[in-house]
Amino acid sequence: MATLGRLSRRLISTSLSSHLTRRTHNNLTRRCLSTESHAPPINESPDRVKWDYRGQRQIIPLGQWAPKVAVDAYVAPNVVLAGQVRVYDCASVWNGAVLRGDLNKITIGFCASVQEKCVIHAAWSSPTGLPAETLVDRYVTVGAYSLLRSCQIEPECIIGQHSILMEGSLVETNSILEAGSVLPPGRRIPSGELWAGNPARFVRTLTGEEIKEIPKLATAINDLANGHHSEFLPYSTVYLEVEKLKKSFGISI
Repeated sequence: MATLGRLSRRLISTSLSSHLTRRTHNNLTRRCLSTESHAPPINESPDRVKWDYRGQRQIIPLGQWAPKVAVDAYVAPNVVLAGQVRVYDCASVWNGAVLRGDLNKITIGFCASVQEKCVIHAAWSSPTGLPAETLVDRYVTVGAYSLLRSCQIEPECIIGQHSILMEGSLVETNSILEAGSVLPPGRRIPSGELWAGNPARFVRTLTGEEIKEIPKLATAINDLANGHHSEFLPYSTVYLEVEKLKKSFGISI
């Protein structure tokens, strides 16, 4: 009997202590919740920098210079523009291109096209005395995988794929540089000529019909870029709403 009494007293004390512990825990939880509910709201400072963690940054300011892109220019979402870069109206810069204007200016003119994986840079100075900035003037088509550094390309020219234009080189208007060519530092391609090779050399004079086709190619690429520009939306499934809107107006998708 004495043993049973001791066991019963132990059980009663254990149950009472667990009950008290549970009540204490519940009271503490209620206090914490009430404190959190009455906590003052946290106001975000307007000076706080808002970082974009979606991945690769497209526009990179350097010091006092920030890239400038015209409203109707097409710049693909994985292009990198850094520093003193300006992309004018109706121009297009395609996927994977890198334009690094940290030392000097880079200008992509009206209706010019810089195609996939091109690298464009500019040096501090040019060995020819010409401006060291890189200029891709209006209606110029730069083929994919080309490398341009502190060169000047005048209006209505075609630079073939995998070409290299080195410091101080100049391509005058209505000229074509064939694919895979290398234009050495300070070399000039006169107006209306076709050059090719490594190093690039004169091949022949362009015909009138070939010269007329140069701006037509740039315009065709601009039309293609407009289609890409209208379809590019950076977030989620908003494109579905755009498709519905196009259907409601009878526009083919």
